[in-house]
Amino acid sequence: MLDMIEPILRWLVAPLVAFVWLMHTRLNKHDTEIAVLKSKYEADKTAHDREMKEMKETIKAIFQKLDNIEQALRK
Repeated sequence: MLDMIEPILRWLVAPLVAFVWLMHTRLNKHDTEIAVLKSKYEADKTAHDREMKEMKETIKAIFQKLDNIEQALRK
């Protein structure tokens, strides 16, 4: 009976354990990379939103000045 268990452990269980361990380490690496990418995406999105807000305010100021110039010219 013990003679049958040893080959099973050697040729089935040991490679299976090694494969599971390998997959576990790869998944942990991928989880870390995904977390880094998510934080970079959020930082980029925040910066983009801030820049868009600044551009909208600048455009509003430009149009306000153009309206003032137009009103001054009509007088």
